[in-house]
Amino acid sequence: MKLSDKVAIVTGGARGIGRAICEGYAAEGARVVVADLDLAEAERTAAACGGGAFAVPLDVTRQDSIDAVVDKVVASAGGIDILVNNAAVFDLAPILEVTRESFDRVFDVNVKGLLFTLQAVARRMVEQGRGGKIINMASQAGRRGEPLVSVYCASKAAVISLTQSAGLALIRHGINVNGISPGVVDTPMWDKVDRLFARYENRPLGEKKRLVGEAVPFGRMGRPEDHVGAAIFLASADSDYVVAQTLNVDGGNWMS
Repeated sequence: MKLSDKVAIVTGGARGIGRAICEGYAAEGARVVVADLDLAEAERTAAACGGGAFAVPLDVTRQDSIDAVVDKVVASAGGIDILVNNAAVFDLAPILEVTRESFDRVFDVNVKGLLFTLQAVARRMVEQGRGGKIINMASQAGRRGEPLVSVYCASKAAVISLTQSAGLALIRHGINVNGISPGVVDTPMWDKVDRLFARYENRPLGEKKRLVGEAVPFGRMGRPEDHVGAAIFLASADSDYVVAQTLNVDGGNWMS
């Protein structure tokens, strides 16, 4: 197994892509820490993973919450080898209607939360002296602008940029920082996305989701489990020479 005896924290791990990664890591021998705002759902995911997996409450917008998770994981599991920064939120609006409140919420979670979780875990990895793997979940939205999705696109572009900078800064400590850029993925979040597009583009519910799925060269929307292989690769020794990259896992939607 590729991740035997490794300790992996997955933020936003209770459902969707996060849950799929938790289950995939557990199957590869890792002890998984499911970190999520929804502790009850996180506990259900941890139970499904088995292998000593456990859940912790995490609000990535609060430094005390981040620090508490790091301390608890080190105390309970003896250290941290892998971090998947998966927690994120979505919003959209025409550029002339974007509010400061929406901007702050998206950037507080998607950018600040990711950065300061990475920082807290990386500090512990440096202290441990055994390297580590950090994987940031970006998005195809970070590769380009979209008329209705300016703030989310900007937040994910920042994730890609932070991945590059952190990757260059931390590899001297044996810490590989890389990212995964999903395309359109069939998760509960996309139901919210579809409702917002229906509102602003005057579409029937479900039409936007159908259209974006049909536009994927692979022939369908992504599924959470489609991202597990990349997440295992980037967490394992197979990716030791991969530094500061963001891998597109999107069915061919974007080429870079």
